[in-house]
Amino acid sequence: MSDGNTSDGDDAPRVAVFRPADERIDDAAALLESLGVDPVADPMLAVEPTGAVPAAAPWVVLTSKTGVELAAEAGWEPGDARLAAIGPATAAAAREAGWTVDAVPDEYTSAGLVEALSGRVDGERVEVARSDHGSDVLLTGLREAGATVNETVLYRLTRPENAGESAELAADGDLDAVAFTSSLTVTHLLDAAAERGVRDAAVAGLADATVGAIGAPTAETAAEHGIDVDVVPADADFAALAAAVVEAVSDGGPDDDT
Repeated sequence: MSDGNTSDGDDAPRVAVFRPADERIDDAAALLESLGVDPVADPMLAVEPTGAVPAAAPWVVLTSKTGVELAAEAGWEPGDARLAAIGPATAAAAREAGWTVDAVPDEYTSAGLVEALSGRVDGERVEVARSDHGSDVLLTGLREAGATVNETVLYRLTRPENAGESAELAADGDLDAVAFTSSLTVTHLLDAAAERGVRDAAVAGLADATVGAIGAPTAETAAEHGIDVDVVPADADFAALAAAVVEAVSDGGPDDDT
Protein backbone atom coordinates (compact mmCIF):
# COMPACT_ATOMS: atom_id res chain seq x y z
CA MET A 1 0.00 0.00 0.00
CA SER A 2 1.27 3.43 -0.84
CA ASP A 3 2.64 5.67 1.91
CA GLY A 4 1.83 8.64 -0.30
CA ASN A 5 5.42 9.61 -1.04
CA THR A 6 6.14 10.56 -4.62
CA SER A 7 9.22 9.43 -6.46
CA ASP A 8 10.82 12.86 -6.85
CA GLY A 9 10.09 15.00 -3.84
CA ASP A 10 7.48 17.58 -4.76
CA ASP A 11 6.90 16.22 -8.26
CA ALA A 12 3.49 14.88 -9.25
CA PRO A 13 2.82 11.23 -8.39
CA ARG A 14 4.00 8.85 -11.09
CA VAL A 15 1.21 6.51 -12.24
CA ALA A 16 1.71 3.66 -14.72
CA VAL A 17 -1.06 2.75 -17.14
CA PHE A 18 -1.24 -0.29 -19.41
CA ARG A 19 -3.86 0.35 -22.11
CA PRO A 20 -3.55 -1.19 -25.62
CA ALA A 21 -0.90 0.17 -27.97
CA ASP A 22 -3.23 2.47 -29.94
CA GLU A 23 -5.13 5.69 -29.26
CA ARG A 24 -6.32 4.24 -25.94
CA ILE A 25 -2.88 4.49 -24.32
CA ASP A 26 -2.61 8.10 -25.48
CA ASP A 27 -6.11 8.92 -24.22
CA ALA A 28 -5.37 7.24 -20.89
CA ALA A 29 -2.13 9.17 -20.42
CA ALA A 30 -3.89 12.42 -21.28
CA LEU A 31 -6.64 11.70 -18.74
CA LEU A 32 -4.16 10.93 -15.98
CA GLU A 33 -2.21 14.09 -16.77
CA SER A 34 -5.43 16.12 -16.59
CA LEU A 35 -5.96 14.67 -13.11
CA GLY A 36 -2.65 16.08 -11.96
CA VAL A 37 -0.33 13.08 -12.04
CA ASP A 38 2.68 12.10 -14.15
CA PRO A 39 1.55 9.22 -16.40
CA VAL A 40 3.86 6.39 -17.39
CA ALA A 41 2.29 5.07 -20.59
CA ASP A 42 3.45 1.46 -20.88
CA PRO A 43 1.15 -0.37 -23.34
CA MET A 44 0.91 -4.02 -22.30
CA LEU A 45 -1.54 -5.07 -25.01
CA ALA A 46 -1.41 -5.14 -28.79
CA VAL A 47 -4.44 -6.09 -30.89
CA GLU A 48 -4.00 -8.64 -33.69
CA PRO A 49 -7.26 -9.11 -35.67
CA THR A 50 -8.06 -12.66 -36.77
CA GLY A 51 -10.31 -11.58 -39.64
CA ALA A 52 -13.23 -13.53 -38.18
CA VAL A 53 -16.71 -12.07 -37.67
CA PRO A 54 -19.49 -13.11 -35.29
CA ALA A 55 -21.44 -16.19 -36.35
CA ALA A 56 -25.19 -15.92 -36.92
CA ALA A 57 -27.25 -16.52 -33.78
CA PRO A 58 -30.37 -15.13 -32.07
CA TRP A 59 -28.13 -13.51 -29.45
CA VAL A 60 -24.66 -12.04 -30.07
CA VAL A 61 -22.55 -11.02 -27.07
CA LEU A 62 -19.82 -8.42 -27.58
CA THR A 63 -17.31 -7.90 -24.80
CA SER A 64 -15.23 -4.94 -25.98
CA LYS A 65 -15.21 -1.76 -28.02
CA THR A 66 -12.35 -3.29 -30.02
CA GLY A 67 -14.47 -6.30 -30.98
CA VAL A 68 -17.31 -4.07 -32.12
CA GLU A 69 -15.00 -1.94 -34.24
CA LEU A 70 -13.32 -4.94 -35.87
CA ALA A 71 -16.66 -6.57 -36.67
CA ALA A 72 -17.99 -3.31 -38.13
CA GLU A 73 -14.83 -2.72 -40.17
CA ALA A 74 -15.21 -6.23 -41.60
CA GLY A 75 -18.73 -5.34 -42.77
CA TRP A 76 -20.58 -7.53 -40.26
CA GLU A 77 -24.19 -6.66 -39.48
CA PRO A 78 -26.28 -8.17 -36.67
CA GLY A 79 -29.40 -8.52 -38.79
CA ASP A 80 -32.19 -9.84 -36.56
CA ALA A 81 -29.82 -10.83 -33.77
CA ARG A 82 -30.23 -9.27 -30.36
CA LEU A 83 -27.02 -7.73 -29.06
CA ALA A 84 -25.61 -7.78 -25.55
CA ALA A 85 -22.70 -5.46 -24.72
CA ILE A 86 -20.52 -5.85 -21.65
CA GLY A 87 -20.59 -2.15 -20.76
CA PRO A 88 -21.37 1.40 -21.85
CA ALA A 89 -18.26 1.86 -24.01
CA THR A 90 -18.97 -1.32 -25.95
CA ALA A 91 -22.63 -0.39 -26.27
CA ALA A 92 -21.74 3.11 -27.48
CA ALA A 93 -19.44 1.68 -30.15
CA ALA A 94 -22.21 -0.68 -31.29
CA ARG A 95 -24.72 2.15 -31.55
CA GLU A 96 -22.18 4.25 -33.42
CA ALA A 97 -21.98 1.38 -35.93
CA GLY A 98 -25.74 1.67 -36.34
CA TRP A 99 -26.69 -1.37 -34.31
CA THR A 100 -29.33 -1.73 -31.61
CA VAL A 101 -28.15 -2.92 -28.21
CA ASP A 102 -30.65 -5.03 -26.32
CA ALA A 103 -28.81 -5.74 -23.08
CA VAL A 104 -26.10 -4.06 -20.98
CA PRO A 105 -25.45 -5.51 -17.51
CA ASP A 106 -25.43 -3.46 -14.33
CA GLU A 107 -22.01 -4.95 -13.54
CA TYR A 108 -19.64 -4.61 -16.49
CA THR A 109 -18.08 -8.08 -16.22
CA SER A 110 -18.57 -11.58 -17.60
CA ALA A 111 -20.51 -12.46 -14.46
CA GLY A 112 -22.66 -9.37 -14.96
CA LEU A 113 -23.43 -10.42 -18.53
CA VAL A 114 -24.48 -13.87 -17.36
CA GLU A 115 -26.79 -12.33 -14.78
CA ALA A 116 -28.29 -9.94 -17.34
CA LEU A 117 -28.98 -12.71 -19.86
CA SER A 118 -30.12 -15.45 -17.49
CA GLY A 119 -33.79 -16.09 -18.12
CA ARG A 120 -33.51 -14.66 -21.64
CA VAL A 121 -31.32 -17.25 -23.37
CA ASP A 122 -32.68 -20.58 -22.16
CA GLY A 123 -32.93 -22.79 -25.26
CA GLU A 124 -31.32 -20.11 -27.46
CA ARG A 125 -28.12 -20.11 -29.46
CA VAL A 126 -25.72 -17.46 -28.22
CA GLU A 127 -22.68 -16.24 -30.10
CA VAL A 128 -19.86 -14.80 -27.96
CA ALA A 129 -17.48 -12.70 -30.07
CA ARG A 130 -14.36 -11.50 -28.28
CA SER A 131 -10.59 -11.76 -27.82
CA ASP A 132 -8.60 -14.93 -27.32
CA HIS A 133 -8.27 -14.17 -23.60
CA GLY A 134 -11.95 -14.09 -22.64
CA SER A 135 -13.05 -15.46 -19.28
CA ASP A 136 -14.57 -18.94 -19.07
CA VAL A 137 -17.07 -17.43 -16.61
CA LEU A 138 -19.12 -16.10 -19.52
CA LEU A 139 -19.27 -19.31 -21.55
CA THR A 140 -19.92 -21.54 -18.54
CA GLY A 141 -22.53 -19.20 -17.09
CA LEU A 142 -24.48 -18.92 -20.34
CA ARG A 143 -24.47 -22.69 -20.78
CA GLU A 144 -25.71 -23.12 -17.23
CA ALA A 145 -28.48 -20.65 -18.13
CA GLY A 146 -29.61 -23.08 -20.84
CA ALA A 147 -27.97 -21.53 -23.89
CA THR A 148 -26.08 -23.27 -26.68
CA VAL A 149 -22.93 -21.19 -26.86
CA ASN A 150 -20.46 -20.64 -29.69
CA GLU A 151 -17.32 -18.52 -29.31
CA THR A 152 -15.62 -16.64 -32.13
CA VAL A 153 -12.19 -15.07 -31.58
CA LEU A 154 -12.18 -11.69 -33.29
CA TYR A 155 -8.68 -10.72 -32.21
CA ARG A 156 -5.66 -11.87 -30.24
CA LEU A 157 -4.05 -9.86 -27.48
CA THR A 158 -0.26 -9.94 -27.36
CA ARG A 159 2.41 -8.05 -25.43
CA PRO A 160 4.19 -5.32 -27.39
CA GLU A 161 7.88 -6.08 -27.84
CA ASN A 162 9.15 -3.02 -25.99
CA ALA A 163 6.67 -3.06 -23.10
CA GLY A 164 8.09 -3.07 -19.59
CA GLU A 165 9.40 0.37 -18.64
CA SER A 166 7.04 0.38 -15.68
CA ALA A 167 8.41 -2.96 -14.44
CA GLU A 168 11.86 -1.43 -14.07
CA LEU A 169 10.44 1.68 -12.42
CA ALA A 170 8.50 -0.46 -9.95
CA ALA A 171 11.61 -2.50 -9.20
CA ASP A 172 13.52 0.72 -8.48
CA GLY A 173 10.74 2.08 -6.25
CA ASP A 174 10.01 4.86 -8.72
CA LEU A 175 6.26 4.29 -9.20
CA ASP A 176 3.63 5.78 -6.92
CA ALA A 177 0.69 3.90 -8.47
CA VAL A 178 -0.38 1.56 -11.24
CA ALA A 179 -3.72 1.10 -12.98
CA PHE A 180 -4.35 -2.45 -14.18
CA THR A 181 -7.14 -2.59 -16.79
CA SER A 182 -7.37 -6.37 -17.26
CA SER A 183 -5.94 -9.61 -15.93
CA LEU A 184 -3.72 -9.75 -18.99
CA THR A 185 -2.09 -6.43 -18.15
CA VAL A 186 -1.08 -7.95 -14.81
CA THR A 187 0.48 -11.06 -16.31
CA HIS A 188 2.12 -9.17 -19.17
CA LEU A 189 3.72 -6.72 -16.73
CA LEU A 190 5.11 -9.58 -14.68
CA ASP A 191 6.32 -11.37 -17.82
CA ALA A 192 8.11 -8.19 -18.90
CA ALA A 193 9.63 -7.87 -15.44
CA ALA A 194 10.81 -11.49 -15.54
CA GLU A 195 12.48 -10.95 -18.92
CA ARG A 196 14.38 -8.04 -17.39
CA GLY A 197 15.35 -10.07 -14.33
CA VAL A 198 13.41 -7.81 -11.93
CA ARG A 199 10.17 -9.72 -11.29
CA ASP A 200 10.59 -10.11 -7.53
CA ALA A 201 11.84 -6.55 -7.17
CA ALA A 202 8.89 -5.24 -9.22
CA VAL A 203 6.37 -7.08 -7.03
CA ALA A 204 8.11 -5.70 -3.95
CA GLY A 205 8.01 -2.22 -5.46
CA LEU A 206 4.29 -2.52 -6.14
CA ALA A 207 3.75 -3.33 -2.46
CA ASP A 208 4.86 0.24 -1.74
CA ALA A 209 2.66 1.73 -4.47
CA THR A 210 -1.07 2.27 -4.79
CA VAL A 211 -2.38 -0.54 -6.98
CA GLY A 212 -5.66 -0.11 -8.84
CA ALA A 213 -7.60 -2.79 -10.70
CA ILE A 214 -10.53 -2.16 -13.01
CA GLY A 215 -12.67 -4.92 -11.53
CA ALA A 216 -12.77 -7.99 -9.31
CA PRO A 217 -11.35 -10.46 -11.88
CA THR A 218 -8.31 -8.23 -12.46
CA ALA A 219 -7.85 -7.78 -8.72
CA GLU A 220 -8.03 -11.55 -8.22
CA THR A 221 -5.36 -12.12 -10.87
CA ALA A 222 -3.09 -9.58 -9.18
CA ALA A 223 -3.61 -11.26 -5.80
CA GLU A 224 -2.79 -14.66 -7.28
CA HIS A 225 0.58 -13.24 -8.32
CA GLY A 226 1.36 -11.70 -4.95
CA ILE A 227 0.22 -8.16 -5.73
CA ASP A 228 -2.09 -6.53 -3.19
CA VAL A 229 -4.78 -4.35 -4.80
CA ASP A 230 -5.74 -1.16 -2.99
CA VAL A 231 -8.35 0.36 -5.30
CA VAL A 232 -11.23 -1.19 -7.28
CA PRO A 233 -13.72 1.39 -8.61
CA ALA A 234 -17.46 0.86 -8.39
CA ASP A 235 -17.72 1.13 -12.19
CA ALA A 236 -15.50 -1.09 -14.31
CA ASP A 237 -14.30 1.55 -16.78
CA PHE A 238 -10.99 3.31 -17.18
CA ALA A 239 -12.18 6.81 -16.28
CA ALA A 240 -13.49 5.54 -12.94
CA LEU A 241 -10.29 3.57 -12.32
CA ALA A 242 -8.09 6.56 -13.11
CA ALA A 243 -10.07 8.86 -10.83
CA ALA A 244 -10.03 6.35 -7.97
CA VAL A 245 -6.31 5.67 -8.26
CA VAL A 246 -5.43 9.37 -8.44
CA GLU A 247 -7.63 10.15 -5.45
CA ALA A 248 -6.03 7.36 -3.44
CA VAL A 249 -2.44 8.25 -4.24
CA SER A 250 -3.08 11.97 -3.77
CA ASP A 251 -4.62 11.30 -0.35
CA GLY A 252 -1.53 9.38 0.72
CA GLY A 253 -3.06 5.95 0.15
CA PRO A 254 -6.41 4.27 -0.51
CA ASP A 255 -9.39 4.86 1.74
CA ASP A 256 -10.35 2.03 4.04
CA ASP A 257 -13.68 1.52 2.27
CA THR A 258 -12.27 1.48 -1.28
